[in-house]
Amino acid sequence: MASTATLPAAPAPSRDERVARRSPFQKLLGRPEVGALAAAIVLFVFFSVVSSTFLQPNAFATVLYGSSTIGIMAVGVALLMIGGEFDLSAGVAVISSALTASLFSWYFSVNIWVGVLLALVVSLGIGFVNGWILVKTKLPSFIVTLATFLMLTGLNLALTRLIGGAVSSPSIARMDGFAEAKAVFASSVTIAGVDVKITVFYWIIMVAIASWILLRTRVGNWIFASGGDANAARAVGVPVTRTKIGLFMGVGLCGWVLGMHNLFAFDAVQSGEGVGNEFLYIIAAVIGGCLLTGGYGSAIGGAIGAFIFGMANKGIVYAQWNPDWFKFFLGLMLLLATIVNLIVKKRAELK
Repeated sequence: MASTATLPAAPAPSRDERVARRSPFQKLLGRPEVGALAAAIVLFVFFSVVSSTFLQPNAFATVLYGSSTIGIMAVGVALLMIGGEFDLSAGVAVISSALTASLFSWYFSVNIWVGVLLALVVSLGIGFVNGWILVKTKLPSFIVTLATFLMLTGLNLALTRLIGGAVSSPSIARMDGFAEAKAVFASSVTIAGVDVKITVFYWIIMVAIASWILLRTRVGNWIFASGGDANAARAVGVPVTRTKIGLFMGVGLCGWVLGMHNLFAFDAVQSGEGVGNEFLYIIAAVIGGCLLTGGYGSAIGGAIGAFIFGMANKGIVYAQWNPDWFKFFLGLMLLLATIVNLIVKKRAELK
């Protein structure tokens, strides 16, 4: 007689978390700039309510301009932080670039474009030296770039005094090529009757290029891998040395763009400027979701962080508050955005 016993049902295959599909909302939460975007929206609405001037076209163009002067540098700094390094010389390197173009052109009485090109070489050279010393000595980037910061600060002041006889560079407004260079680096574009500084467009273009590099190229994979675990990256063939040196040179390129804007917007540069600005660039990147430990972040996040800086800086003025509160406000935004980024990242990883 045949047995009527039934075989136990086969267990349902367990879902492999490694191939689980994430919903669009989970993907959105996993983006590093989500916390900064939420903070930017809240801040935008807040200043729109407390200040009737904030949303006026000319006033908002000023906000964008202030954001761009931080955002241009935040692009390079964000990529460098994703690659696992810092650059504490970024602020004074901007001034070094401007002084190089100004003092060389003035002293040798050459076309200003010669000084501009020399400044580009110097800016890239500073980045190369920072990166080369870092990878050869294995010293922390904090130490290497702090030393560069001190040396550039001294050189900026000493050479300006030696060549120009003052603490600021001589005026170059009447030199050959100044008008053309000003049009390239410090002009305005009129849109619907509103003058928008050209740095805003440079900022947007640089963010777009940096985002494309990070998300669509092999170099972007190298940057994330170098910041996440340099030794593991080397083991799988990532050129960590070239990547890190290239990232420092990228900061130098951003410093050159901003330095040329500063020079041609005012035709002279104070040699003592730039000290402390490196922290503003780092703050913008951190607010935008870049981790201090490297391997995580985005160029768009750095741009949002810079926009938060611009809104806070100008919004306090438009609201007619005491500007002494600005640093407190900036610190609060840094803390809150960082906490939100951390919470959102953990929630996204658990889902």
